[in-house]
Amino acid sequence: MLSRRSLFQALAAALIAAPLGAAAVSDAQAQSIPTSRPPTPRREPRPAPRRGYTWVPGHWAWKARSGWIWTPGHWEENRRGFEFVGPRWVLRRGQWIYEPGRWVRSWR
Repeated sequence: MLSRRSLFQALAAALIAAPLGAAAVSDAQAQSIPTSRPPTPRREPRPAPRRGYTWVPGHWAWKARSGWIWTPGHWEENRRGFEFVGPRWVLRRGQWIYEPGRWVRSWR
């Protein structure tokens, strides 16, 4: 059984260490999250329609060591009752966050 004193010491140590751990995580995230706006999307030739598939246009991807890298478009197989919402970059709290493309339920 822990004494009050040892419990208090453990709590104090945890309170001191918590901000240090949070700072380390934020520094690591800051290097991997872009703070500059993504470049203008490239113009890609849009292939002819394919039955049962949706064309997902290319987008810019952020690589911490390389910077902005273009990811070409690709085909996604359709899902019955869903429609595809394309990928996009959104500015949140001064950082650009990537929202990948996803299938959302269609209410038609």
